[in-house]
Amino acid sequence: MQKRKLGNTGLEVSALGLGCMGLSFGYGPETTKADAINLIRRAFELGVTFFDTAEAYGPFKNEELLGEALQPFRDKIAIATKFGFEKGDSKVGMNSKPEISGMLQRLHYSV
Repeated sequence: MQKRKLGNTGLEVSALGLGCMGLSFGYGPETTKADAINLIRRAFELGVTFFDTAEAYGPFKNEELLGEALQPFRDKIAIATKFGFEKGDSKVGMNSKPEISGMLQRLHYSV
């Protein structure tokens, strides 16, 4: 798998990433948790180290799913997420106050 450097910090990720929205939101029925975790982990086995999610996908379900699936190799990947939606709903409005964002907990980071 080819790699790409992001910005000037030296962060290197796979040239191909996995957008995870469709696993729990937006493209028909939700993928079963087991199938979604298997897909995410298989992508990693194939060299994918860049994953994309958002708190609005579900809401919150997608970040929780991704956090669980990536836990065994969390230190070897990068996650892009969109947050700051009021109640996790992009249609309600924006609110990115730190005290309301549970993104880090859903992605299994210790805060």
